[in-house]
Amino acid sequence: MAIAKVCGIETEYGIHVPIGDGNPITASSLLVNAYATEADRKTDWDFEDETPANDARGFSREGSLAPVVETHLANTVLTNGARYYVDHAHPEYSSPECANPLSLVLYDKAGEEVLRRSMRAASHVFPDSPPIVVYKNNSDGKGNSYGCHENYLMDRAVPFAKVAAAVVPHFVTRQIFTGAGKVGTETPALDKTKVTFQISQRAEFFEEVIGLETTLKRPIVNTRDEPHADPRRFRRLHVIVGDANLSEVATFLKVGTTALVLAMVEDDVSPPRDLTPADPVRAMHQVSSDLALDRPIAMADGTSATALAVQWELFTQARKYADHHGLSVLGDEEVGERVLERWETVLHRLEQDPSTLDHQLDWVAKRKVVDAYRDRHGCSWDDGRLAALDLQYHDLRPERSLFARLGMERLVDDDAVDRAVTLPPAETRAWFRGQCLARWPEAVVTANWDSLVFDLGTDPLRRVPMMDPLRGTAAHTAALLEASATPAQLLERLSA
Repeated sequence: MAIAKVCGIETEYGIHVPIGDGNPITASSLLVNAYATEADRKTDWDFEDETPANDARGFSREGSLAPVVETHLANTVLTNGARYYVDHAHPEYSSPECANPLSLVLYDKAGEEVLRRSMRAASHVFPDSPPIVVYKNNSDGKGNSYGCHENYLMDRAVPFAKVAAAVVPHFVTRQIFTGAGKVGTETPALDKTKVTFQISQRAEFFEEVIGLETTLKRPIVNTRDEPHADPRRFRRLHVIVGDANLSEVATFLKVGTTALVLAMVEDDVSPPRDLTPADPVRAMHQVSSDLALDRPIAMADGTSATALAVQWELFTQARKYADHHGLSVLGDEEVGERVLERWETVLHRLEQDPSTLDHQLDWVAKRKVVDAYRDRHGCSWDDGRLAALDLQYHDLRPERSLFARLGMERLVDDDAVDRAVTLPPAETRAWFRGQCLARWPEAVVTANWDSLVFDLGTDPLRRVPMMDPLRGTAAHTAALLEASATPAQLLERLSA
Protein backbone atom coordinates (compact mmCIF):
# COMPACT_ATOMS: atom_id res chain seq x y z
CA MET A 1 0.00 0.00 0.00
CA ALA A 2 1.28 3.48 -0.86
CA ILE A 3 2.77 5.46 2.01
CA ALA A 4 1.85 9.03 2.90
CA LYS A 5 3.28 11.51 0.43
CA VAL A 6 5.03 13.91 2.78
CA CYS A 7 6.31 16.69 0.53
CA GLY A 8 8.44 19.81 0.38
CA ILE A 9 9.68 22.50 -2.02
CA GLU A 10 13.15 24.05 -2.36
CA THR A 11 13.22 27.38 -4.22
CA GLU A 12 16.33 29.16 -5.44
CA TYR A 13 15.39 32.81 -5.90
CA GLY A 14 16.76 35.11 -8.55
CA ILE A 15 18.62 38.10 -7.18
CA HIS A 16 19.60 41.56 -8.49
CA VAL A 17 22.54 43.15 -6.71
CA PRO A 18 22.95 46.92 -7.17
CA ILE A 19 25.33 47.40 -4.22
CA GLY A 20 29.01 46.75 -3.61
CA ASP A 21 30.81 44.64 -6.21
CA GLY A 22 27.57 43.02 -7.38
CA ASN A 23 28.61 39.63 -5.99
CA PRO A 24 25.41 37.52 -5.71
CA ILE A 25 26.95 35.19 -3.11
CA THR A 26 27.74 38.13 -0.82
CA ALA A 27 24.31 39.63 -1.38
CA SER A 28 22.54 36.30 -0.80
CA SER A 29 24.49 35.84 2.43
CA LEU A 30 23.46 39.33 3.48
CA LEU A 31 19.80 38.47 2.95
CA VAL A 32 20.00 35.25 4.98
CA ASN A 33 22.08 36.70 7.80
CA ALA A 34 20.09 39.94 8.02
CA TYR A 35 16.85 38.00 8.34
CA ALA A 36 18.27 35.62 10.98
CA THR A 37 19.76 38.52 12.95
CA GLU A 38 16.58 40.58 12.88
CA ALA A 39 14.56 37.56 13.97
CA ASP A 40 17.16 36.93 16.71
CA ARG A 41 17.51 33.33 15.54
CA LYS A 42 20.67 31.70 14.19
CA THR A 43 20.87 27.91 14.32
CA ASP A 44 23.38 26.43 11.91
CA TRP A 45 22.64 23.60 9.50
CA ASP A 46 24.14 20.21 10.33
CA PHE A 47 25.91 18.71 7.29
CA GLU A 48 26.67 15.43 9.05
CA ASP A 49 24.16 13.41 7.03
CA GLU A 50 24.53 15.12 3.62
CA THR A 51 25.09 12.54 0.86
CA PRO A 52 24.23 14.24 -2.46
CA ALA A 53 26.50 11.91 -4.45
CA ASN A 54 24.41 8.80 -3.70
CA ASP A 55 22.70 7.62 -6.89
CA ALA A 56 19.39 5.74 -6.75
CA ARG A 57 20.58 3.48 -9.57
CA GLY A 58 23.47 2.25 -7.46
CA PHE A 59 26.01 3.79 -9.83
CA SER A 60 26.84 7.06 -11.52
CA ARG A 61 27.26 7.50 -15.26
CA GLU A 62 30.87 8.21 -16.15
CA GLY A 63 31.48 11.93 -16.09
CA SER A 64 28.41 12.76 -14.02
CA LEU A 65 28.82 15.30 -11.27
CA ALA A 66 27.17 15.19 -7.87
CA PRO A 67 25.87 18.48 -6.45
CA VAL A 68 28.46 20.43 -4.47
CA VAL A 69 27.72 20.91 -0.77
CA GLU A 70 28.71 24.49 0.04
CA THR A 71 29.25 24.21 3.78
CA HIS A 72 30.95 27.60 4.10
CA LEU A 73 27.99 29.75 3.04
CA ALA A 74 25.20 31.24 5.16
CA ASN A 75 22.90 28.45 6.28
CA THR A 76 20.30 28.54 9.02
CA VAL A 77 17.19 26.74 10.28
CA LEU A 78 13.97 28.64 10.97
CA THR A 79 11.38 28.17 13.70
CA ASN A 80 8.81 27.10 11.10
CA GLY A 81 11.01 24.09 10.41
CA ALA A 82 12.40 25.40 7.11
CA ARG A 83 15.99 25.74 5.95
CA TYR A 84 17.16 29.12 4.65
CA TYR A 85 20.58 29.36 3.05
CA VAL A 86 22.81 30.33 0.13
CA ASP A 87 23.08 27.83 -2.70
CA HIS A 88 24.98 28.44 -5.93
CA ALA A 89 24.87 32.22 -5.48
CA HIS A 90 21.14 32.28 -4.78
CA PRO A 91 19.14 32.65 -1.57
CA GLU A 92 17.26 29.39 -1.19
CA TYR A 93 14.28 28.58 1.00
CA SER A 94 13.53 24.90 1.63
CA SER A 95 10.08 24.48 3.10
CA PRO A 96 9.44 22.30 6.14
CA GLU A 97 8.03 18.85 5.52
CA CYS A 98 4.30 19.11 4.81
CA ALA A 99 1.67 16.39 5.11
CA ASN A 100 -0.57 17.51 2.24
CA PRO A 101 -0.42 19.71 -0.89
CA LEU A 102 -2.46 22.57 0.60
CA SER A 103 -0.11 22.79 3.58
CA LEU A 104 2.80 22.96 1.16
CA VAL A 105 1.16 25.85 -0.71
CA LEU A 106 0.98 27.67 2.62
CA TYR A 107 4.63 27.09 3.50
CA ASP A 108 5.77 27.92 -0.03
CA LYS A 109 4.00 31.28 0.36
CA ALA A 110 5.63 31.66 3.77
CA GLY A 111 8.96 31.32 1.97
CA GLU A 112 8.08 34.27 -0.26
CA GLU A 113 7.31 36.32 2.84
CA VAL A 114 10.65 35.30 4.41
CA LEU A 115 12.42 36.67 1.32
CA ARG A 116 10.41 39.90 1.46
CA ARG A 117 11.34 40.38 5.10
CA SER A 118 14.94 39.57 4.21
CA MET A 119 15.01 42.39 1.64
CA ARG A 120 13.71 44.80 4.28
CA ALA A 121 16.21 43.55 6.85
CA ALA A 122 19.09 43.93 4.39
CA SER A 123 18.00 47.51 3.63
CA HIS A 124 18.31 48.27 7.34
CA VAL A 125 21.94 47.10 7.22
CA PHE A 126 22.72 49.39 4.24
CA PRO A 127 20.02 52.08 4.42
CA ASP A 128 21.72 54.42 1.94
CA SER A 129 22.31 51.80 -0.77
CA PRO A 130 19.95 50.74 -3.57
CA PRO A 131 17.95 47.70 -2.45
CA ILE A 132 18.73 44.08 -3.24
CA VAL A 133 15.81 42.75 -5.29
CA VAL A 134 14.59 39.15 -5.24
CA TYR A 135 12.61 37.40 -7.98
CA LYS A 136 10.75 34.10 -7.80
CA ASN A 137 11.66 32.90 -11.28
CA ASN A 138 13.91 30.34 -12.95
CA SER A 139 16.35 32.04 -15.29
CA ASP A 140 18.32 35.23 -15.73
CA GLY A 141 17.61 35.73 -19.43
CA LYS A 142 21.26 35.01 -20.28
CA GLY A 143 21.14 31.23 -20.43
CA ASN A 144 21.47 30.50 -16.70
CA SER A 145 18.72 28.62 -14.89
CA TYR A 146 18.10 28.03 -11.19
CA GLY A 147 15.70 25.57 -9.75
CA CYS A 148 12.53 24.96 -7.84
CA HIS A 149 12.81 21.39 -6.58
CA GLU A 150 10.08 19.22 -5.10
CA ASN A 151 10.53 16.32 -2.70
CA TYR A 152 8.20 13.38 -2.06
CA LEU A 153 8.41 10.60 0.52
CA MET A 154 8.34 7.16 -1.10
CA ASP A 155 8.55 3.52 -0.10
CA ARG A 156 12.10 2.20 -0.46
CA ALA A 157 10.72 -1.17 -1.53
CA VAL A 158 9.53 0.18 -4.89
CA PRO A 159 12.33 -0.17 -7.48
CA PHE A 160 13.63 3.18 -8.65
CA ALA A 161 13.52 2.10 -12.30
CA LYS A 162 9.78 1.57 -11.94
CA VAL A 163 9.35 5.03 -10.42
CA ALA A 164 11.42 6.69 -13.15
CA ALA A 165 9.50 5.02 -15.98
CA ALA A 166 6.14 6.03 -14.50
CA VAL A 167 6.90 9.70 -13.84
CA VAL A 168 8.42 10.67 -17.19
CA PRO A 169 5.04 11.11 -18.99
CA HIS A 170 3.75 13.25 -16.14
CA PHE A 171 6.86 15.41 -15.85
CA VAL A 172 6.94 16.05 -19.59
CA THR A 173 3.27 17.07 -19.80
CA ARG A 174 2.28 18.59 -16.44
CA GLN A 175 3.90 21.87 -17.48
CA ILE A 176 0.63 22.77 -19.24
CA PHE A 177 -0.66 23.78 -15.78
CA THR A 178 2.59 24.22 -13.82
CA GLY A 179 4.49 26.44 -16.25
CA ALA A 180 5.39 29.97 -15.11
CA GLY A 181 5.50 31.36 -18.64
CA LYS A 182 8.45 32.89 -20.46
CA VAL A 183 9.13 35.44 -23.18
CA GLY A 184 11.51 34.01 -25.79
CA THR A 185 14.17 31.32 -25.41
CA GLU A 186 17.69 31.07 -23.96
CA THR A 187 19.13 27.80 -25.24
CA PRO A 188 19.71 26.10 -28.61
CA ALA A 189 16.95 23.63 -27.72
CA LEU A 190 14.37 25.87 -29.40
CA ASP A 191 14.43 28.11 -32.47
CA LYS A 192 14.23 31.65 -31.14
CA THR A 193 12.94 32.92 -34.50
CA LYS A 194 9.87 30.71 -34.12
CA VAL A 195 9.33 30.43 -30.35
CA THR A 196 8.30 33.79 -28.96
CA PHE A 197 6.63 32.68 -25.74
CA GLN A 198 6.87 29.45 -23.74
CA ILE A 199 4.67 27.72 -21.21
CA SER A 200 7.61 26.76 -18.98
CA GLN A 201 10.69 28.64 -17.80
CA ARG A 202 12.67 25.49 -17.07
CA ALA A 203 11.79 23.03 -19.85
CA GLU A 204 14.35 24.13 -22.43
CA PHE A 205 17.21 23.59 -19.95
CA PHE A 206 16.71 19.80 -19.74
CA GLU A 207 19.07 17.63 -21.75
CA GLU A 208 18.79 14.06 -20.44
CA VAL A 209 16.06 11.67 -19.37
CA ILE A 210 17.70 10.41 -16.19
CA GLY A 211 20.77 11.41 -14.20
CA LEU A 212 22.35 12.74 -11.00
CA GLU A 213 23.23 16.30 -12.01
CA THR A 214 21.04 19.28 -11.15
CA THR A 215 22.93 22.18 -12.77
CA LEU A 216 24.56 20.59 -15.84
CA LYS A 217 22.99 18.17 -18.32
CA ARG A 218 19.81 18.44 -16.28
CA PRO A 219 17.75 15.22 -16.31
CA ILE A 220 13.97 14.94 -16.34
CA VAL A 221 14.30 12.32 -13.59
CA ASN A 222 16.90 13.09 -10.94
CA THR A 223 18.57 10.10 -9.28
CA ARG A 224 19.83 11.68 -6.07
CA ASP A 225 19.33 9.11 -3.32
CA GLU A 226 19.37 11.13 -0.13
CA PRO A 227 16.26 10.19 1.86
CA HIS A 228 16.76 12.47 4.91
CA ALA A 229 14.96 9.67 6.76
CA ASP A 230 15.45 6.00 7.56
CA PRO A 231 17.11 4.73 4.35
CA ARG A 232 15.89 1.18 4.94
CA ARG A 233 12.25 2.29 4.78
CA PHE A 234 12.14 5.47 2.76
CA ARG A 235 13.18 7.06 -0.47
CA ARG A 236 12.96 10.78 -1.28
CA LEU A 237 12.12 11.49 -4.89
CA HIS A 238 13.96 14.70 -5.73
CA VAL A 239 12.13 16.43 -8.59
CA ILE A 240 13.95 19.21 -10.45
CA VAL A 241 11.73 19.78 -13.53
CA GLY A 242 9.26 22.23 -12.02
CA ASP A 243 8.97 25.99 -12.45
CA ALA A 244 8.89 28.34 -9.47
CA ASN A 245 5.22 29.25 -9.26
CA LEU A 246 3.67 32.36 -7.79
CA SER A 247 0.20 30.98 -8.54
CA GLU A 248 -1.14 29.03 -5.58
CA VAL A 249 -3.35 26.96 -7.87
CA ALA A 250 -0.34 25.94 -9.98
CA THR A 251 1.67 24.93 -6.91
CA PHE A 252 -1.29 22.99 -5.52
CA LEU A 253 -1.70 21.09 -8.78
CA LYS A 254 2.03 20.58 -9.27
CA VAL A 255 2.42 18.87 -5.92
CA GLY A 256 -0.99 17.21 -5.65
CA THR A 257 -1.01 15.56 -9.07
CA THR A 258 2.58 14.38 -8.73
CA ALA A 259 1.89 12.89 -5.29
CA LEU A 260 -1.06 11.01 -6.78
CA VAL A 261 1.01 9.66 -9.66
CA LEU A 262 3.64 8.45 -7.18
CA ALA A 263 0.99 6.81 -5.00
CA MET A 264 -0.27 4.93 -8.04
CA VAL A 265 3.27 3.70 -8.73
CA GLU A 266 3.54 2.33 -5.20
CA ASP A 267 0.17 0.59 -5.48
CA ASP A 268 1.10 -0.83 -8.90
CA VAL A 269 -1.66 1.09 -10.70
CA SER A 270 -0.89 2.38 -14.17
CA PRO A 271 -2.76 3.75 -17.20
CA PRO A 272 -4.04 1.13 -19.65
CA ARG A 273 -1.36 2.04 -22.20
CA ASP A 274 2.25 3.19 -22.19
CA LEU A 275 2.37 7.02 -22.19
CA THR A 276 6.15 7.31 -22.52
CA PRO A 277 7.31 9.74 -25.24
CA ALA A 278 9.66 8.32 -27.86
CA ASP A 279 12.07 11.17 -27.09
CA PRO A 280 11.20 12.62 -23.65
CA VAL A 281 13.71 15.48 -23.83
CA ARG A 282 12.49 16.65 -27.22
CA ALA A 283 8.90 16.26 -26.01
CA MET A 284 9.70 18.40 -22.96
CA HIS A 285 10.86 21.22 -25.22
CA GLN A 286 7.96 20.75 -27.62
CA VAL A 287 5.27 20.95 -24.95
CA SER A 288 6.73 24.17 -23.59
CA SER A 289 6.41 25.87 -26.98
CA ASP A 290 2.94 24.47 -27.81
CA LEU A 291 0.72 27.35 -26.71
CA ALA A 292 -2.29 25.91 -28.54
CA LEU A 293 -1.83 22.59 -26.68
CA ASP A 294 -2.55 20.67 -29.87
CA ARG A 295 0.80 19.36 -31.14
CA PRO A 296 1.00 15.55 -30.96
CA ILE A 297 3.93 13.96 -29.12
CA ALA A 298 5.48 10.89 -30.75
CA MET A 299 5.11 8.02 -28.28
CA ALA A 300 7.44 5.09 -27.67
CA ASP A 301 4.74 2.61 -28.77
CA GLY A 302 4.44 4.23 -32.18
CA THR A 303 1.28 6.21 -31.46
CA SER A 304 0.98 9.92 -30.72
CA ALA A 305 -0.86 12.08 -28.19
CA THR A 306 -0.97 15.70 -27.13
CA ALA A 307 0.23 16.77 -23.67
CA LEU A 308 -3.40 17.48 -22.81
CA ALA A 309 -4.43 13.95 -23.85
CA VAL A 310 -1.66 12.41 -21.71
CA GLN A 311 -2.82 14.45 -18.71
CA TRP A 312 -6.42 13.34 -19.28
CA GLU A 313 -5.33 9.69 -19.24
CA LEU A 314 -3.36 10.22 -16.03
CA PHE A 315 -6.30 12.03 -14.44
CA THR A 316 -8.75 9.28 -15.44
CA GLN A 317 -6.51 6.66 -13.85
CA ALA A 318 -6.08 8.79 -10.73
CA ARG A 319 -9.86 9.19 -10.41
CA LYS A 320 -10.30 5.40 -10.56
CA TYR A 321 -7.44 4.98 -8.10
CA ALA A 322 -9.06 7.38 -5.63
CA ASP A 323 -12.42 5.62 -5.90
CA HIS A 324 -10.79 2.30 -5.06
CA HIS A 325 -7.99 3.27 -2.64
CA GLY A 326 -9.17 6.57 -1.17
CA LEU A 327 -7.00 9.66 -0.88
CA SER A 328 -5.55 9.44 2.61
CA VAL A 329 -2.14 9.01 0.95
CA LEU A 330 -2.26 12.78 0.26
CA GLY A 331 -2.48 13.44 3.99
CA ASP A 332 -6.12 14.54 3.95
CA GLU A 333 -9.06 13.02 2.07
CA GLU A 334 -10.73 16.38 1.55
CA VAL A 335 -7.55 17.99 0.23
CA GLY A 336 -7.04 14.99 -2.04
CA GLU A 337 -10.52 15.39 -3.48
CA ARG A 338 -9.81 19.08 -4.08
CA VAL A 339 -6.71 18.09 -6.07
CA LEU A 340 -8.74 15.80 -8.31
CA GLU A 341 -11.56 18.31 -8.79
CA ARG A 342 -9.14 21.10 -9.64
CA TRP A 343 -7.12 18.84 -11.97
CA GLU A 344 -10.26 17.94 -13.92
CA THR A 345 -11.54 21.52 -14.07
CA VAL A 346 -8.21 22.91 -15.27
CA LEU A 347 -7.87 20.25 -17.99
CA HIS A 348 -11.41 21.02 -19.21
CA ARG A 349 -10.67 24.74 -19.40
CA LEU A 350 -7.30 24.22 -21.08
CA GLU A 351 -9.12 22.11 -23.65
CA GLN A 352 -11.84 24.67 -24.26
CA ASP A 353 -10.09 28.03 -23.82
CA PRO A 354 -6.83 28.41 -21.84
CA SER A 355 -7.38 32.18 -21.52
CA THR A 356 -10.17 31.51 -19.00
CA LEU A 357 -7.45 30.40 -16.55
CA ASP A 358 -5.79 33.81 -16.42
CA HIS A 359 -6.53 34.08 -12.69
CA GLN A 360 -5.35 30.55 -11.89
CA LEU A 361 -2.22 29.66 -13.91
CA ASP A 362 1.01 31.64 -14.15
CA TRP A 363 1.75 31.08 -17.82
CA VAL A 364 -1.75 32.08 -18.90
CA ALA A 365 -1.74 35.19 -16.69
CA LYS A 366 1.68 36.30 -17.92
CA ARG A 367 0.81 35.67 -21.56
CA LYS A 368 -2.30 37.84 -21.24
CA VAL A 369 -0.26 40.71 -19.77
CA VAL A 370 2.43 40.41 -22.46
CA ASP A 371 -0.08 40.20 -25.30
CA ALA A 372 -1.93 43.26 -24.01
CA TYR A 373 1.32 45.22 -23.79
CA ARG A 374 2.30 44.23 -27.35
CA ASP A 375 -1.10 45.25 -28.67
CA ARG A 376 -0.97 48.57 -26.87
CA HIS A 377 2.59 49.50 -27.89
CA GLY A 378 2.97 47.58 -31.14
CA CYS A 379 6.34 46.15 -30.09
CA SER A 380 8.03 43.08 -31.56
CA TRP A 381 8.88 39.98 -29.56
CA ASP A 382 12.55 40.94 -29.33
CA ASP A 383 11.71 44.28 -27.71
CA GLY A 384 13.58 44.52 -24.41
CA ARG A 385 10.49 45.87 -22.69
CA LEU A 386 8.84 42.46 -22.94
CA ALA A 387 11.75 40.78 -21.17
CA ALA A 388 11.51 43.46 -18.46
CA LEU A 389 7.78 42.85 -18.19
CA ASP A 390 8.42 39.11 -17.83
CA LEU A 391 10.88 39.74 -15.00
CA GLN A 392 8.58 42.21 -13.25
CA TYR A 393 5.91 39.51 -13.02
CA HIS A 394 8.21 37.66 -10.59
CA ASP A 395 9.34 40.64 -8.49
CA LEU A 396 8.61 39.83 -4.84
CA ARG A 397 8.21 43.48 -3.85
CA PRO A 398 4.43 43.99 -3.58
CA GLU A 399 4.61 47.52 -4.95
CA ARG A 400 6.55 46.36 -8.04
CA SER A 401 5.17 42.87 -8.71
CA LEU A 402 2.95 42.43 -11.76
CA PHE A 403 1.69 39.17 -10.30
CA ALA A 404 0.44 41.01 -7.22
CA ARG A 405 -1.76 43.27 -9.37
CA LEU A 406 -3.59 40.54 -11.27
CA GLY A 407 -6.04 39.31 -8.62
CA MET A 408 -4.91 35.69 -8.87
CA GLU A 409 -6.98 33.12 -7.01
CA ARG A 410 -5.88 32.43 -3.44
CA LEU A 411 -5.98 29.11 -1.63
CA VAL A 412 -4.45 30.37 1.63
CA ASP A 413 -4.92 33.74 3.33
CA ASP A 414 -2.38 36.32 4.46
CA ASP A 415 -2.95 35.71 8.18
CA ALA A 416 -2.19 32.01 7.75
CA VAL A 417 0.94 32.84 5.75
CA ASP A 418 2.09 35.25 8.46
CA ARG A 419 1.71 32.53 11.09
CA ALA A 420 3.51 29.99 8.88
CA VAL A 421 6.58 32.24 8.73
CA THR A 422 7.34 31.34 12.35
CA LEU A 423 5.15 28.33 13.24
CA PRO A 424 5.88 24.85 11.85
CA PRO A 425 3.28 22.49 10.36
CA ALA A 426 1.77 20.36 13.12
CA GLU A 427 1.44 17.15 11.07
CA THR A 428 5.13 16.29 10.47
CA ARG A 429 8.44 16.14 12.35
CA ALA A 430 8.93 19.80 11.38
CA TRP A 431 6.76 20.55 14.43
CA PHE A 432 9.33 19.15 16.86
CA ARG A 433 12.25 20.80 15.04
CA GLY A 434 10.60 24.21 14.92
CA GLN A 435 9.31 24.12 18.48
CA CYS A 436 12.71 23.17 19.89
CA LEU A 437 14.31 26.04 17.98
CA ALA A 438 11.68 28.49 19.22
CA ARG A 439 11.89 27.37 22.86
CA TRP A 440 15.63 26.74 23.27
CA PRO A 441 17.56 28.47 20.46
CA GLU A 442 20.76 28.66 22.51
CA ALA A 443 20.71 24.94 23.29
CA VAL A 444 20.19 23.67 19.75
CA VAL A 445 23.69 23.74 18.27
CA THR A 446 22.80 22.47 14.80
CA ALA A 447 19.82 20.95 13.05
CA ASN A 448 18.94 19.20 9.82
CA TRP A 449 15.98 17.30 8.42
CA ASP A 450 16.46 14.13 10.43
CA SER A 451 18.15 15.21 13.67
CA LEU A 452 18.75 17.96 16.22
CA VAL A 453 21.97 18.40 18.20
CA PHE A 454 21.67 19.84 21.72
CA ASP A 455 24.36 21.36 23.92
CA LEU A 456 23.30 21.01 27.55
CA GLY A 457 26.47 22.65 28.85
CA THR A 458 28.11 19.33 29.61
CA ASP A 459 29.92 16.88 27.36
CA PRO A 460 29.01 15.27 25.10
CA LEU A 461 26.62 16.97 22.70
CA ARG A 462 23.31 15.12 22.42
CA ARG A 463 21.86 14.18 19.04
CA VAL A 464 18.12 13.50 18.77
CA PRO A 465 17.35 11.48 15.63
CA MET A 466 14.10 12.05 13.73
CA MET A 467 14.17 9.34 11.08
CA ASP A 468 10.43 9.19 10.37
CA PRO A 469 8.91 12.34 8.83
CA LEU A 470 5.52 11.50 10.35
CA ARG A 471 6.78 11.30 13.91
CA GLY A 472 7.65 14.35 15.97
CA THR A 473 4.26 15.86 15.14
CA ALA A 474 2.21 18.04 17.48
CA ALA A 475 0.09 14.99 18.32
CA HIS A 476 3.23 13.06 19.30
CA THR A 477 5.24 15.74 21.09
CA ALA A 478 3.15 18.78 22.10
CA ALA A 479 2.45 17.46 25.61
CA LEU A 480 6.07 16.38 26.01
CA LEU A 481 7.34 19.82 25.03
CA GLU A 482 4.88 21.59 27.32
CA ALA A 483 5.96 19.41 30.25
CA SER A 484 9.66 20.19 29.71
CA ALA A 485 10.90 23.45 31.19
CA THR A 486 14.45 22.91 29.89
CA PRO A 487 16.08 20.99 27.05
CA ALA A 488 17.68 18.73 29.67
CA GLN A 489 14.21 17.74 30.89
CA LEU A 490 13.11 17.14 27.32
CA LEU A 491 16.02 14.84 26.58
CA GLU A 492 15.55 13.03 29.87
CA ARG A 493 11.90 12.35 29.01
CA LEU A 494 12.84 11.27 25.49
CA SER A 495 15.39 8.82 26.88
CA ALA A 496 12.79 7.42 29.24
